[in-house]
Amino acid sequence: MSAVTVDLGPADGLGWDDLVRTWEQTRGPEGCTVEIVEGIVTVSPPPAKSHDSIADLVQRRLYTVIPEEWGICRTLGVAVPSRSGLFIPDLVVVPEAVVNEPGNYIPAAAAELVVEITSPYNADHDRLSKPAAYAQAGVPLYLLVDCHAPAGPTVTLYGEPTGDVYRVHTAVKAGEDVRLPAPFELTLETRDFPVG
Repeated sequence: MSAVTVDLGPADGLGWDDLVRTWEQTRGPEGCTVEIVEGIVTVSPPPAKSHDSIADLVQRRLYTVIPEEWGICRTLGVAVPSRSGLFIPDLVVVPEAVVNEPGNYIPAAAAELVVEITSPYNADHDRLSKPAAYAQAGVPLYLLVDCHAPAGPTVTLYGEPTGDVYRVHTAVKAGEDVRLPAPFELTLETRDFPVG
């Protein structure tokens, strides 16, 4: 199954509120992810088991270093209205106070770290559209586990957003360590990531 898209962007005269309303009303099959990417409502099939394993490994390591008042969410909507985007990252580290506010999503600017793990049907979004949106929103760190990179699985940590561009902090082949800077101060071992 590949991703299904419904283009409801500016050409159709719909604004942010209309996109969000459509997103809220779209029900994909169980396990599927519904996102807005560049003004297009997208329904992606459930990821592979290895995808969840990677998310679980990263989440377990992050819990050892984050402050008590922060949480790690797997199904939280993260909005970047200026880029017509509302994403469901694989993991997002965010203060619990923000998560507990009313609504169905949080502003991306509230996130401390976003983690995306590619799937065959969404890899381009995770490599191009999402980092540009997260950078523009000012998300300090973006970790991309690219299981489907053309030259083989990679892990890239982006930071220091300027405009819609990140600086690459670290780019390694899957299996090598990635160091997350403050406030995490974590060496993330990727040798157990089930990629390839």
